[in-house]
Amino acid sequence: MPSVEERIRELSAQIRYHNHRYHVLNDPEISDHQYDLLFRELLELEALHPELIASDSPTQRVGAPPQEELGKVEHPYPMTSLGNAFSADELRDWLTRAQRLLPEGMPLAFVVEPKIDGLAVALTYEDGRLLRGATRGDGHIGEDVTLNLRTVSTVPLRIPVSGSETPPSRIEVRGEVYIPRDQFEALNRRLEAEGAKTFANPRNAAAGSLRQLDANITAARPLSLFAYAIGYVAGAQIGSQWGALDYLRRMGFPVNRDIARFEDFEQVIAYCLEWMSRRDSLNYEADGVVIKIDDFAVQKRLGIVGNAPRWAVAFKFPAREETTRLLDVGANVGRTGVITPYAILEPVDIGGVTVRQASLHNYEDIARKGIKIGDMVVVKRAGDVIPQVVKPVESMRTGAERDVVLPTHCPICGESVVKPEGEVAAHCVNAACPARLVRQVEYFASRGAMDIEGFGSRLAEIFVERGLLHDVADFYYLQRDAILNTEGFDVTRTDNLLASIAASKNRPLWRLIAALGIGNVGGTVAQLVSKEYRSLDRLMAATQEELQQLEGIGPTIAASIADFFGRPRHREIIAKLKHAGVRTEEEVVQPTGAALPLTGKTFVITGTLPSLSRDQAKALIEQFGGKVTGSVSAKTDYLLMGASPGSKQEKALKLGVPILSEDDLHHLIGEEPGAGAPAPAQPTLL
Repeated sequence: MPSVEERIRELSAQIRYHNHRYHVLNDPEISDHQYDLLFRELLELEALHPELIASDSPTQRVGAPPQEELGKVEHPYPMTSLGNAFSADELRDWLTRAQRLLPEGMPLAFVVEPKIDGLAVALTYEDGRLLRGATRGDGHIGEDVTLNLRTVSTVPLRIPVSGSETPPSRIEVRGEVYIPRDQFEALNRRLEAEGAKTFANPRNAAAGSLRQLDANITAARPLSLFAYAIGYVAGAQIGSQWGALDYLRRMGFPVNRDIARFEDFEQVIAYCLEWMSRRDSLNYEADGVVIKIDDFAVQKRLGIVGNAPRWAVAFKFPAREETTRLLDVGANVGRTGVITPYAILEPVDIGGVTVRQASLHNYEDIARKGIKIGDMVVVKRAGDVIPQVVKPVESMRTGAERDVVLPTHCPICGESVVKPEGEVAAHCVNAACPARLVRQVEYFASRGAMDIEGFGSRLAEIFVERGLLHDVADFYYLQRDAILNTEGFDVTRTDNLLASIAASKNRPLWRLIAALGIGNVGGTVAQLVSKEYRSLDRLMAATQEELQQLEGIGPTIAASIADFFGRPRHREIIAKLKHAGVRTEEEVVQPTGAALPLTGKTFVITGTLPSLSRDQAKALIEQFGGKVTGSVSAKTDYLLMGASPGSKQEKALKLGVPILSEDDLHHLIGEEPGAGAPAPAQPTLL
């Protein structure tokens, strides 16, 4: 017959096992009554022998005495944020940026995870026992919520939960605490019946419940956990995100079953788009999907920029919508002098955020939509972040509404506002308008442009106000003493800023083109014209008609570029940039020998190829002189098609565009078929 101590250990192990099957796997093996008998026996034995109660006993998932305040916890490794993407093209742009920092043709795999809308936490275990739990906080310092996390049924108090695995000596597990949707509704009904304040959404409920000073309150809330990452681990060799998730699952942590792994990025995109349609059918709030490059060695090589890893991105779901009243319309002045209206709203909660202002795009858009001051309007949060006014609710008008009128004078400098005939945007005519210059400077230094580290919006205002910057070229003429005399700058910060400015001189040409702030020209267009012209001088000499011949450049963009470079003031700034040594040309590689076999040919790729990923096929085509575009047109020479093609096949047949297999492509370039990469595996679901 086992001793009392042995029986307590045996009962604890059984209860942990059945808790895991019930709360994590949703696959109980015993009835609730049988579970209650085990739990009651353990309670009785511990009551008789309190000296044998372990800190990780299943009976200890109860509230503790209230705390005066939550302590602070410094994370050994920062809990970073994620960059966002809102479309398939932005996802491809993210991958392209990452691939530029990796060896050409390096094969990549991706792990795709639902982005749970809850509260991020870090759980630290020593020798298998839960030592500490903390919130993300600012990414460096979080709040100690150990007592509260101990009450969450899906948080293991001891690992491994079952099986013969040996726990690591120390591990930090990262996850998201959330409240399931169905239990959130029940929680709010209970709070309402008690006369207590209800929660706006499950995310707020989870955050509020976990940050209670009284763990008894937390214990009464239906909190749950999904583990999604390992911050660090001692005594275990894990080489990938997929391997980390499998390890967490073996230790007994709840890992979302909707996580998948892919080796073809187009399959990643398809999975993300498919997830959009599933958002409302999930029993948890998800505001997007997180895509991570799987291999940890590749992650380390790519590193982190700012507070976001280069190896991961969040694909955000479409916006939420609400209705509120438009109280007034204000106006902002952009870096190119464009006057942009914005809505001043009666405050409204959208997805847990109080919205008071929203974008109105431009005055023509206001007129087209028929929006009036005083209207009830539909407002959405684009990507669940940026509020926008969608339309008025005309049936709710009272007759007291007023038309929105374009201002005649700039709200910043008071100079005239003009709106040329045929153009959508209205402009402040004053090139020296302080608002324009501050925004030009801020944009020029931003990460998507010249990437001058440490120079943000506040410094843009200070440097313009102090007269240190009169145009963007003045960055490269800043004097050390002048910066040192600026509030907040010591020797180290000054030297760091000057070093970052010096480094920006060698940015690729497309970054400089984007940084100049040409209307309608962002990073994608800048890369396109940079690749075509290879030199700022050649681009400046191009006519609007010539620019329009480029695929992807329409009359509006072509006119913006030609108009920008036609202005004497802009040419003066470019001359200053050249004189300062800023790179204005790309190296031109002269072709040698005979013309490449695909020179002058335009390809479109569709479907899944037998042995090449889409990116590998694109690289192969470009290597042999061809060009790859995204859509089939009369200018397309070939459609490269694999299994499960989409509508591009139909369009190619209609236009008479030749359709090639992967073998046909290899014949065109003079290679033997089958020389490509191994066939990508089907996505593996965890």
